[in-house]
Amino acid sequence: MKFTTPATTNPIDQLKVVGRATDRIDGPRKTSGSAPYAYEQHAAAPHAAYGQVVGAAIAKGRISAIDLGEAKRAPGVIAIVTAETAGALGKGKMNTAKLLGGPDIEHYHQAIALVVAETFEQARAAALLVRVKYVKEDGAFDLAKAKDGAHKPKDGKPDTRVGDFDGAYAAAPVRLDAHYTTPDQSHAMMEPHASIAAWEGDKLTLWTSNQMIAWSRADMARTLGIPKENVRLVSPFIGGGFGGKLFLRAEALLAALGARAAKRPVKVALARPMMINNTTHRPATIQRIRLGATRDGKITAIGHESWSGDLAGGKPETAVMQTRLLYAGANRMTAMRLAVLDLPEGNAMRAPGEAPGLMALEIAMDEMADKLKIDPVAFRILNDTKVDPEKPERRFSQRRLIDCLRTGADKFGWNARNPQPGKTRDGQWLIGFGVAAAFRNNLVTKSAARIRLDRNGVVTVETDMTDIGTGSYTIIAQTAAEMLGVPLAKVVVRLGDSDFPVSSGSGGQWGANSSTAGVYAACVKLREAVAEKLGFAAAAEVEFADGQVRAGGRALPLGQAAEAGELVAEDFMEYGDLDKRFQQSTFGAHFVEVGVDIATGETRVRRMLAVCAAGRILNPKSARSQVIGAMTMGLGAALMEELVIDQRAGYFVNHDLAGYEVPVHADVPHQEVIFLDETDPMSSPMKAKGVGELGICGVAAAIANAVYNATGVRVRDYPVTLDKLLPTMPAYS
Repeated sequence: MKFTTPATTNPIDQLKVVGRATDRIDGPRKTSGSAPYAYEQHAAAPHAAYGQVVGAAIAKGRISAIDLGEAKRAPGVIAIVTAETAGALGKGKMNTAKLLGGPDIEHYHQAIALVVAETFEQARAAALLVRVKYVKEDGAFDLAKAKDGAHKPKDGKPDTRVGDFDGAYAAAPVRLDAHYTTPDQSHAMMEPHASIAAWEGDKLTLWTSNQMIAWSRADMARTLGIPKENVRLVSPFIGGGFGGKLFLRAEALLAALGARAAKRPVKVALARPMMINNTTHRPATIQRIRLGATRDGKITAIGHESWSGDLAGGKPETAVMQTRLLYAGANRMTAMRLAVLDLPEGNAMRAPGEAPGLMALEIAMDEMADKLKIDPVAFRILNDTKVDPEKPERRFSQRRLIDCLRTGADKFGWNARNPQPGKTRDGQWLIGFGVAAAFRNNLVTKSAARIRLDRNGVVTVETDMTDIGTGSYTIIAQTAAEMLGVPLAKVVVRLGDSDFPVSSGSGGQWGANSSTAGVYAACVKLREAVAEKLGFAAAAEVEFADGQVRAGGRALPLGQAAEAGELVAEDFMEYGDLDKRFQQSTFGAHFVEVGVDIATGETRVRRMLAVCAAGRILNPKSARSQVIGAMTMGLGAALMEELVIDQRAGYFVNHDLAGYEVPVHADVPHQEVIFLDETDPMSSPMKAKGVGELGICGVAAAIANAVYNATGVRVRDYPVTLDKLLPTMPAYS
């Protein structure tokens, strides 16, 4: 069957609905408070009991004794679950530490018990009565001290070498050799980790807050030792995740165990202090970058090494990955090393790898441009590449970094920047401009959907895709509306249920492009079924528009195809070897203006601009929100975010939103986002790419570079706080 629309054979290219700035269809429910989040599924699980998690009070060692007597006698207590009473438990593929610890303790606040009671207050009070004796062991909590004993990651990407890095670096007339550090960071999403579990016979239903339904369903089944078919995960609304909810976490497992022990539904939420030490975080890095260049600015040698830490069996922060692809240079080297630390698990946080990697690389590029006395924008443009520098036979499907830099420089007024640091003032404020490139790979993954059509012409989309505040509901509705020629009001979207076809899920900025491509595939299949039902010949050109199906001078209502009963189509999109034939990446440029108080060193970001080249933008309104949110996170990473470790006890001290500082409204300046007009047919039939993580990549370095331009003080250790500026700031009158 050949389906056409005016001037194109891809219905998405009509752009009647897709590509338009569209209000979020889930907005009314969220703003009215009627969207049920995980802890609020009261109707689905009535009469639920409450579970309170008990976390380990040591970072490493074992439990020698646990006394539950007083807790069991406390008012309202129904059941208490520990590793001894839970029965045999496996471990999910995505988890490094056990979600229920004991007797061995792997990190501070590892869950060791769940107290279930009639009310939340009773559960919390009884949890304080659980008496635990520990045998404490010495742990490793300092990355700098553990760095020398770090090893090559077993499951990470291998070291890379192209050409003769050592020789080229030694021979380079201009060289840079610098170390940079990024701290541990918290996801700090608004909605806490929360779940409600209910058993019906041997089947478990879990209402939870989770980004990747299929992953977590499989890991729950593995952990409990039951068939995957006996587990249902439901997660229709998620109050933020940033990677912290990619995987099954302790509260979900303990809710399931608690419900089994209590023989009734149980709801569990982690308090903020336990979230930060019990769940995952972005691990700290130490990075060494070496650049060698000719005097006219051509990079001849580029080397990037990174050290990070995690629990035994964990994975590294892949901070060197963008350096393998971002700039040209004939002689190259990258390496990652992993130290074993007894801190809570390090894992994915928005743009893992590239976000901390660019925090270092893009300062190094600024420093090298300064050494060469070349404008930082011009230096980056000079060292652009159209092919993968490590595999020159593989071209980028689209690469518009130069366009991003030039567009941004023009829009931002970069030519007004004084290249001499510390020379521009506005009263008490030293003014500086900074720039950084943005880079994030375009990841795509198999994604499926089911489409239903009823006699009224209403289209219902079902997929286990999640919406973590990113606008998935809306772009999926836009895709179905475009493909089937109906208005958005005629599309119903149902997400976040493991009973639906398996989608890409939300993570790695692959969600929007992959999930809509899966919806596209299912819509194509439904179009075929509709055409057949309505009696259009196989060779006919069929157009779906305005709620009608048209071909050969005939026009019939779409809903007529379902008069005899609902039509259902299910299909998926997968990608073959496209990633082997083309390097698919997204690019951008960040421009920042800061002011630094000449007396106190206080830094204020005044304005920010992001220019993004990320394929077709499916919904410019929600995409802009994604990017300005990412820019705000980058501001936090630059100036304030840092999990502080108690080196004696091995835990994050500032484990709440009072001590762990994130940007608030007063910190966020004027932000502007420009999307370049781009489509990438090598990416998907949507010709789109991800953008939600690209927006954070490079932001922190742009701010640090602006601080240097304002003050002449180069800070290589994040966050850029005033104590790092004041000792070396010049005296000003």
